[in-house]
Amino acid sequence: MKRVVNFSIVLSCLYSLSAQQQVQDTLKSGEIILDEVLVSAIRVTRESPVTFTNLTKEQLNPRNLGQDIPILLNFLPSVVTTSDAGAGVGYTGIRVRGSDATRVNVTINGIPYNDSESHGTFWVNLPDFSSSTENLQLQRGVGTSTNGAGAFGASLNVLTDKIADEAFGEVSSSFGSFNTFRNNVKFSTGLMNNAVEVSGRLSRIISDGYVDRASASLDSYFLQGAFRDENTLIKGLLFGGHEITYQAYFGIDAATLATNRTFNPAGQYTDENGTTQFYENEVDNYKQDHAQLHWNQRLDVGWNSSIALHYTRGRGYFEQFREDDSFDTYGFETITVDGEQITETDLIRRRWLDNDFYGTVFSLDHGTDRLKFILGGGYNRYQGDHFGEVIWARYAPANNIGDRYYDDDSSKTDFNIFTKANYKLDDHWSLYGDLQYRTVGYKANGNETGIVDDTFNFFNPKAGLTYDLNANHNFYFSFAVANREPNRNDYENGNPRPESLKDFELGWRYVSPDFQVNTNVFYMRYKDQLVLTGELNDVGAPLRANVGDSYRMGLELDANLRLGEAWEWQPNFAISTNKNIDFVFQRDGVLQKLGNTTISFSPNLIVGNRIAYVPNDAFQMAVLTKYVGKQYMGNIDAESSVLKAYSQTDFNISYQIIPKAIFKSIVFSGLVNNIFDARYVSNGYFFTFDDTFTTPGTTTTIEGAGYYPQAGINFLLGVKVQL
Repeated sequence: MKRVVNFSIVLSCLYSLSAQQQVQDTLKSGEIILDEVLVSAIRVTRESPVTFTNLTKEQLNPRNLGQDIPILLNFLPSVVTTSDAGAGVGYTGIRVRGSDATRVNVTINGIPYNDSESHGTFWVNLPDFSSSTENLQLQRGVGTSTNGAGAFGASLNVLTDKIADEAFGEVSSSFGSFNTFRNNVKFSTGLMNNAVEVSGRLSRIISDGYVDRASASLDSYFLQGAFRDENTLIKGLLFGGHEITYQAYFGIDAATLATNRTFNPAGQYTDENGTTQFYENEVDNYKQDHAQLHWNQRLDVGWNSSIALHYTRGRGYFEQFREDDSFDTYGFETITVDGEQITETDLIRRRWLDNDFYGTVFSLDHGTDRLKFILGGGYNRYQGDHFGEVIWARYAPANNIGDRYYDDDSSKTDFNIFTKANYKLDDHWSLYGDLQYRTVGYKANGNETGIVDDTFNFFNPKAGLTYDLNANHNFYFSFAVANREPNRNDYENGNPRPESLKDFELGWRYVSPDFQVNTNVFYMRYKDQLVLTGELNDVGAPLRANVGDSYRMGLELDANLRLGEAWEWQPNFAISTNKNIDFVFQRDGVLQKLGNTTISFSPNLIVGNRIAYVPNDAFQMAVLTKYVGKQYMGNIDAESSVLKAYSQTDFNISYQIIPKAIFKSIVFSGLVNNIFDARYVSNGYFFTFDDTFTTPGTTTTIEGAGYYPQAGINFLLGVKVQL
């Protein structure tokens, strides 16, 4: 089952009280507010030589109509997103600079969110989480030291809702194509006695999906209690979700894509009359609950401490109808029916995950006019059970029904400590240093993994230089090292080695009232990179393999231009080359040297564009376009593995009414996705196998591919009423 297992209790002493006043910076995106101390230890500003993009609640709101967080990030630089069900609800994925979600470090209020074993992030477990997101920061490349698994493509840190000074109630509803409905209710007491606030949200999203039967039934909640005074900020949070989604990870072949692009083979079987049927409950059913407690304390002038405790509880299964499965798989003994020996049967099985993730993160910071210093780290532990049950079988010994046919367990500890410093040499030059030590212990047992007992010790240094020419121009250079352990699927796929990365970044930022631009070049050199092979395992999770030496090199640019009083233009593009060096592959039974091949799922060109008309604070409309260049789904540059270049264009509109009575505001929003009805595919898989039967005595390598089609033109309409 592909998923994260997290339920978080968190106590986090928050961060700098100097950040409690609103501070403006000509090269910072927006203001520093009180709640942002939760993420201060892992976020960066223009004083740091790191490539990043900030996105605020105000920027998310017009498009926040029920789609997942990765889809809302689709138009950021170097980002590619996809949806299993084809319309952005249910299982979604994100890649940054060609690196998939297992290589994107995600934190929520500084707490690790990536699954400890798979390293993936499954936003389907937290549906409608964007409605409780205050802002987020996407750091491309290695970025700054953070908690959780190392970043090999990007870091995404999410800050949840800030403390509301005034009480409010809010009801939001949206509906759209494929019978998609989203409803949520939010509230806040506002600050009571100028010290305490309680707020929360309940959400429900349902959708049939673009792909046949790719339905989703998603529930989520968010509850926050906060206390603040002159020197203390304490926040307690409970949030989580329950998802039931019909499986849609099988994809379809090229012939089916051309004739029946919404076809979903999941659950397909042939009944006793020879009729093709689809099992109605071929679903993923998973619950995830998080608790976090954060505590930030001002110790003295310029000194602040932060500590957080967290606990995440995850449990659930996916259910499958299996046709003519072997008794051996389930430990069934051969039985005799009407004089015939039975060794296989139709059955329904559930494969379970039941796990806990808990720990602490902490930081101590000191700031003066010239020096900003942070000491931080965290200790986290994961415990997981993997087991399978047969809940029905056409033929089976009665005492086997409901028994576990496999029962595996795993555990993982993750400790890291880091120190960061930014020192201003003068009014123009700043030095940045960042040192992290991380140790990981992983134990697992299972038929697929075998017995695993590995310990990794990583040292991850980072250094950089920033030059402020004036209040408008800012230049930076950085060098960063990252190391990362294999995930569970890597162990199942072979004998993996940890991977390492050296990341060089050179950038320039310019800000003026009517024009802002960020541009950077990067060179990321990998050793033993675990790249996607293009293949999937039996539960739809992508497989990876070490490839020796490889690199990614490119240029990124994003800009924001005001065109007159009401128009905005926000273009971005990324041009890159992504190569496996001296790649070797066994084809037709012979080991062949293919030279430098393109890394899988790494387009050379990604372009985003937003043109918006914003005549006032109440109204805006925007046209957003995304172009993603040709990709290979494998690493051998095979034409059969090509994912064709595609583009999509969305139209978004929002209008706010301020009534004179009863309601504080009413906001109407509309989103038309893919307005030109492009028939595009954003994801797929590629596989090879050796055929030794067609022509005896010879080996022929057979290639195949599968595709995940995305929806044509579709819409979402919503209204939000605030009391």
